[in-house]
Amino acid sequence: MDNIVHITLENFQQVIIEQSKQTLIMVGFWAEWDESSLQTMAMLERIAAEYPSDLILAKVNCDEQQQIAQQFGVRGLPTVMLVKESQPIDGFAGPQEEAEVRALLEKHLPKVEDGLLAQAQALIAEQDYQQAFGLAKQAYDIDNQRVDIKFVLTDIYIELGRIAQAKELLGTVGLVDQDHQYSVLLGKIELAEQAAESPEIKALEAELEKSPDDLELKVKLGVQLQQANRTEEALALLLTVLQKDLNFGEAKKLTLDMINALPDGDPLAGVYRRKIYSLLY
Repeated sequence: MDNIVHITLENFQQVIIEQSKQTLIMVGFWAEWDESSLQTMAMLERIAAEYPSDLILAKVNCDEQQQIAQQFGVRGLPTVMLVKESQPIDGFAGPQEEAEVRALLEKHLPKVEDGLLAQAQALIAEQDYQQAFGLAKQAYDIDNQRVDIKFVLTDIYIELGRIAQAKELLGTVGLVDQDHQYSVLLGKIELAEQAAESPEIKALEAELEKSPDDLELKVKLGVQLQQANRTEEALALLLTVLQKDLNFGEAKKLTLDMINALPDGDPLAGVYRRKIYSLLY
């Protein structure tokens, strides 16, 4: 397999020193006469096969490569060391259960959510918040306790005008994690809330308060709310119109257009599609 190599003095520099700068190296020391080390190597090969891009299994036959074994200070078999950036960072000596080996590796292998978060941040840099949302949401669904993921998703919510969701998510950040980035996001939420209160919206809200059953006013206000990135409020308002009259003016088309404009993976889209379909059927 491409990510399993036998280490010799000839390839030691290339694998242990150079490749460890990009990839985690799992160095396994074994010998033909040691049954436990043979069993461990077979287990490590199975595990390495699952991580072809993120892990290299470097096998060292201690009978043939005594100099390398001595260099690593190997005193018994099996011995396994994890090497990153040319330095041993973890490992174990003696037989281990597969679950324990996997737990050890998980501490050092790249996590799926890290890759998703990095992709989301790259899209944010390009101001592509629609695509960034789906990736950040996937990362959050995998680990909803990580503050760095919460901050990225909060920022995307703000840029998409989902202020209520941004406030709710930021509200789950504990006091110990309320750093400078937290303050920046809090400030962005406050500015977004102020920007969302346009004179047009205030005027329509005042009219609607006087005429709460005026469907045309509700549609006009829904359009203004959408333009102010207050999509959830707009959808909720237009739904009340459709519940009264499913074929009122452009209400149904506007509602479906708003739903279709939501980013992929946005649960709000699913919620309102179900509500619309319940009215249709």
